[in-house]
Amino acid sequence: MHRVSSPRIHGPGTLPAVGTLVNEPAYAELVREHGRARVVEAIRAQIAAERNSARDGAERHAAVAARLREGVAPRLRRVINATGVILHTNLGRAPLSQAAVEALGVAAGYSNLELDLSTGKRGERASLVAGLLTALFGSEAALVVNNNAAAVLLALTALCKGKEVVVSRGQLVEIGGSFRMPDVMRLSGARMVEVGTTNRTRAADYEEAVTERTAALLRVHTSNFRVTGFTESAALTDLATIAKSHALLLIDDVGSGATEASADEPTVVDSVRSCDVVTFSGDKLLGGPQAGIVLGHADAIKKMSRHPLARALRIDKLTLAALEATLRQRLTGRADEIPVDRMLHAPVENVRRRAAMWAVKLEERGVKTQLIEAVSAVGGGSLPEQAIPTVLIAIAGPASRLVTALREGDPPVIARVEKDECCLDPRTVLRGEDEILIDAVEAATASLAK
Repeated sequence: MHRVSSPRIHGPGTLPAVGTLVNEPAYAELVREHGRARVVEAIRAQIAAERNSARDGAERHAAVAARLREGVAPRLRRVINATGVILHTNLGRAPLSQAAVEALGVAAGYSNLELDLSTGKRGERASLVAGLLTALFGSEAALVVNNNAAAVLLALTALCKGKEVVVSRGQLVEIGGSFRMPDVMRLSGARMVEVGTTNRTRAADYEEAVTERTAALLRVHTSNFRVTGFTESAALTDLATIAKSHALLLIDDVGSGATEASADEPTVVDSVRSCDVVTFSGDKLLGGPQAGIVLGHADAIKKMSRHPLARALRIDKLTLAALEATLRQRLTGRADEIPVDRMLHAPVENVRRRAAMWAVKLEERGVKTQLIEAVSAVGGGSLPEQAIPTVLIAIAGPASRLVTALREGDPPVIARVEKDECCLDPRTVLRGEDEILIDAVEAATASLAK
């Protein structure tokens, strides 16, 4: 019977050479599994960590093995979103529908991504979704790139490079990750002409800024904030009139891509009626994968699609597959199958019943709970002032420690603190995750009781 030798015990206070350890029989299995170079790296890191501590060979061997396992463990993990933020940027924004997930399986193998099956000739990958987008939103043409910032960059580069673009000062926003739209715009080679003030910009401000060098008027939706009080902004119809009278393009970045009217959120359809080019995100209110969707007049979209930058910004086959499935669901009246839509429109009474069911099951397992009236948020830079009524389940115990224990569980559960309580919002917990969540809460509370 083959036996693995025990790690050699070195004297207290002494640290063996890396080369000595890696050649010991006890490390042979790790070398076979992970490769000599990685084992050497892990041993070196472990010895460096031990310089002020004493470990015997067995402890060191176990620590090195743990380091190697951690190094190849998946970094991207499934989490349960119990925060109540529907489009949680840190958690991947819109969760995909089941149809979109199944479409990923098709795209993962060989597919007719760029093959016209009727002629046998090369096709265009954009054609997979262009017809769905034009039918859904009523535009002449459509194009898809990898995110909305890329869509704005491509529009300005292909249509306005070397010329002026008029934009309100109040719309020069900073998006996630400290990226500022003015910086993205400047990369296009177009010159931004700022008009108005941060809180008031009138149609006349745009009109007065137009010169022979002007190529377009640009509206940027302030997706993740609102300026209220003494404010004024030019209506999109007024901007369309100015653009048309001067033979200019009107470009509208609607950001979150609202498919239906909600408060003062601009809808994609309304924007398409007035503008030459409209851009928005695919992974926000549309409920699909990350993508930058461009709709508009055929000539403008054609120029963008033929620009060399379009090649660098194009989306991959998996994104196309998920986007196509999501668009088909919306076009065929099955938007309620898209998780984002379900969460946005779930009646508060349905949420209350789900929270009550969790409470009963947790109480049966000895976990004390209570229900709290609260609000969910749309998130993802969408509908920043729209609060959605919800019912939270609060878990008895030290809030900060419970939140940490849940986050460090398997699977991780991302909770929130409300009224100094660790709370879970059923609105953003996906279907089929109830029992997994309840098990995770029981495990987290039990770990704190030890």
